[in-house]
Amino acid sequence: MMTTGSDTPTLHGVPAEIVCEGQYTHHLQGITGNGVDTIYWSFTTVLVRTDSTGKVLATETGPYHHGDLCLADDKLYVAWSDKFNTPGADSKVYIYDADDLSLREIVAVPEVTFGAGGMDYRDGRFFIIGGLPEGYEENCVYEYDSKFRHRATHVLKSGYTRLGIQTACFHDGCWWFGCYQVDGAKGLLKADENLKLTGIYDISPAIGLVGWGDGLFLMAEHFGENWQAKAVPMRPDDTIGLVPAG
Repeated sequence: MMTTGSDTPTLHGVPAEIVCEGQYTHHLQGITGNGVDTIYWSFTTVLVRTDSTGKVLATETGPYHHGDLCLADDKLYVAWSDKFNTPGADSKVYIYDADDLSLREIVAVPEVTFGAGGMDYRDGRFFIIGGLPEGYEENCVYEYDSKFRHRATHVLKSGYTRLGIQTACFHDGCWWFGCYQVDGAKGLLKADENLKLTGIYDISPAIGLVGWGDGLFLMAEHFGENWQAKAVPMRPDDTIGLVPAG
């Protein structure tokens, strides 16, 4: 552990925790960032851009159920659905300017039949995850090209996870999917670069996970009241999935 000139504890240049300024009406759905100095937070109906200390730089309101999000080519992509975890839900991707968060475009992704809940970007392609009603035992990952033309649907033989998958993160050559951890259910699904499931773990990065350098992640957590949120450094672990970095 080291300290900056302002005596803020840091790990490899990352603060021990990054508290997003403010309190919000709805809970956090996901985080993303540029791995250097900017973090984006999706609070269901409010998007927030902060610096790496959590200071708010921009905000933008949007319709209810903005989910997990990703950053690509100076744009912010946010998964949205009107009836998340419901068959036949309307699924779209809202595309925002990464600087001022102004809305640029909305595109439909009807293949995500149970409601788009999260997404990430890899090698010119978008990968979207969504809900999973009771009675289903496999999660799906929907792959799109850069123009949101559907390319493939990948099946994860995960067993039932409550409300499907909430967050998606590709980092260090692997996929990391956060799920709600309820009644003993596992909260983290890990897959290889070809989306073959390789591990299921107890930890639950269900409200946000983003890669932040080799072997390092930021994982979101709630604290306090009125949906305050922070991000804490984590590293991979073969037994638990992710553990506090340090």
